[in-house]
Amino acid sequence: MKYRKLGRTDIDVSLIGLGTMTWGEQNSEQEAHEQLDYALSQGVNLIDAAEMYPVPPKPETQGRTEAYIGSWLKRSGKRSEVVLATKVVGPLRQAHQKGHIRDGKTSLDRANITAAIDTSLKRLQTDYVDLYQLHWPDRSTATFGRLGYPWIEDESTVPIEETLSVLADLVKAGKVRHIGVSNETPWGVAQFLRASEKLGLPRIVSIQNPYSLLNRTFETGLSEFSHYEQIGLLAYSPLAFGVLTGKYLNGARPADGRISLYERFARYSNEQAQAATRDYVHAARRRGLSPAQVALAFINSRPFVTSNLVGATKLEQLKENIASVDLELDDELLAEIEHIHQRQPNPAP
Repeated sequence: MKYRKLGRTDIDVSLIGLGTMTWGEQNSEQEAHEQLDYALSQGVNLIDAAEMYPVPPKPETQGRTEAYIGSWLKRSGKRSEVVLATKVVGPLRQAHQKGHIRDGKTSLDRANITAAIDTSLKRLQTDYVDLYQLHWPDRSTATFGRLGYPWIEDESTVPIEETLSVLADLVKAGKVRHIGVSNETPWGVAQFLRASEKLGLPRIVSIQNPYSLLNRTFETGLSEFSHYEQIGLLAYSPLAFGVLTGKYLNGARPADGRISLYERFARYSNEQAQAATRDYVHAARRRGLSPAQVALAFINSRPFVTSNLVGATKLEQLKENIASVDLELDDELLAEIEHIHQRQPNPAP
């Protein structure tokens, strides 16, 4: 395994991180524990969860993912061996966001963030998390597949300074070691940095955004913050819901595939994304390589990536994904990837 620093902290996190959003929906507690055991045996130390998980979000399953991690931590006694990350949901501003968490009262203010972290810690069976992230902003933005800034005047938003002050108190209380953002924009990152400097509050150390061969929008604005401010990317959906494995090409719908099971995961299935995927898959297969590993190895090679968050419903998939850390893409393949990207850039943001 390879490791990179988490922001400006002294924490080394594994280049491959373990995503967990299927645990409690597509994966049982036993399967979650098996994935954790295997991941740690391969040097993975970053575990990423969220109070909302599993996905798709439902009232009857909400919180199971954290509970499964908590039961594993209690059983294994390996709390000190992992970098544990979770997230607090933001306000409900898009149709797919459900209102069952705290009866829809999820603004990023003191009452809601405090309630969220206390409940997460109880489920996780730990006194602290190493990284606490805002799952999405407390304002309308171009996230979750929305194209373009929406130009919406929100009825109410919690100021970033207020949210950051609450997070600072959690750090002081020892419940949180470091803080990060997710599904954030360059403007938002800049505001968090300005507020932390102005008010003497903790800096964000990471940003968890989508990043894959089908969505490289992170490169155009946010990667510069990673370079100059050491706010590294925790890349989620690196295989675009499994699309980049090639298993959905030509209309295929494997019965247990996420896109087959849940209509909400059609984000990476448009015609342009399918055409680009076909090219990426063929480029890998012509060289006798796994399309999934090529897609992940590309992400691993980016200097702004702190950790590549892989998730899997089957242990064999997880093994293949983690092994991508050992694959080095040669100049010829990297050039072909760039050629495909130029021909069909970011078909599924």
